[in-house]
Amino acid sequence: MFDFTSARFPSRFARVLGAAAALALTAGAAQAQKGETVKLAYIDALSGLMGPVGQNQVKTFQFLTEKFNKSNPAGVKFEIVPFDNKLSPAESLNLLKAATDQGIRYIMQGNGSSVALALVDAVNKYNERNPGKEVIYLNYSAVDPDLTNSKCSFWHFRFDADTSMKMEAITTFMKDQPDVKKVFLLNQNYAHGHQVAKYAKEMLARKRPDIQIVGEDLHPLAQVRDFAPYVAKIKASGADTVITGNWGSDLALLVKAANEAGYNGKFFTYYTGVTGTPTALGTGGAGRVYQAAYSHYNMGGETQKLGNEFKAKFNDDLYTWSADHILLMLSQSMANAKSTDPVKVAKAMEGLTVKSFNGEVTMRKSDHQLQQALYISVWQKADAKYPYSPENTGMTLVPVKEYESYVSSTPTSCQMKRPG
Repeated sequence: MFDFTSARFPSRFARVLGAAAALALTAGAAQAQKGETVKLAYIDALSGLMGPVGQNQVKTFQFLTEKFNKSNPAGVKFEIVPFDNKLSPAESLNLLKAATDQGIRYIMQGNGSSVALALVDAVNKYNERNPGKEVIYLNYSAVDPDLTNSKCSFWHFRFDADTSMKMEAITTFMKDQPDVKKVFLLNQNYAHGHQVAKYAKEMLARKRPDIQIVGEDLHPLAQVRDFAPYVAKIKASGADTVITGNWGSDLALLVKAANEAGYNGKFFTYYTGVTGTPTALGTGGAGRVYQAAYSHYNMGGETQKLGNEFKAKFNDDLYTWSADHILLMLSQSMANAKSTDPVKVAKAMEGLTVKSFNGEVTMRKSDHQLQQALYISVWQKADAKYPYSPENTGMTLVPVKEYESYVSSTPTSCQMKRPG
């Protein structure tokens, strides 16, 4: 991915589109910030039930940063500074202050839209009160659609596909699955979980009005240790399919309980590939558990090589590829702006299109939502064609459908307020 002569990504950064990008890629502009260190604050859970996910993602950012530091269009050196927010919005605001007190002007967060919503508001206020010291918030996986709709901000950029975009892909796939007739919605009781249920009902009613929603439940985020009672409700409802936005321990423990209870229905998920869930699934769920995401474990090319290298180094799996999008677009925007100043970089990132591991991706100017292809993949045994096995389970996620960005794209109501 970072070998600019590779067959998969020839002259990768030179393939950034647009006149501004072309001008910026002259020798002088490309090295405008050569040697400058840019600190990126990572504010997410590094302890507690969701700690393993955060620990994996810190390693991902550090691993990819090491690659980008060898060569990027701006010539900068990125440094990841981790902060443990314990999945708490209040703690995250304290850590935002700690980061800005250290002079860090780029913050990253992704696990928990409740945290993301609090951070967007705090960053807006901070930037209003501190002209000349503005901060950009780079969101790699908090997917509540409100973040790029009613709560959209010039200072916030999202690199994952939002809840509605992934549900667009899931329901487009489900409409052609005649055996899906009765659906149960089980989600975490916070912003993202509420939105999963909302969009599932809306989109299924439009695409497959014959499908019945036979049950719906919410549970506390990162607190439930035994999902047997929830699985009992699912079985009692007669559901042949479960739609869940659960992630981390909340998905791993759910599928473990479903396996133990002998539930044989389908699961449509957002985060099957995330830490803990592959092990919980094991060989159970083969052909029945689906994921909608902007990547999968068997992408091929340089992406595959990096995934294999990451596994060899950490005995862990690289799944947060939005980290790559952040580093790619951030470095390109700095080169285009000939500056690391967040205001100039934010303006350069708006509308930016680059060629990436999942095709051509664009940071939509109107709401700062990355437009990108999405994949539906299914859990099954690894084989010669799809060999990568997460958590050494002998299983993998095999792509069964790819949706180009225009298919999964959803409209925005954002009324962006930009600095003068």
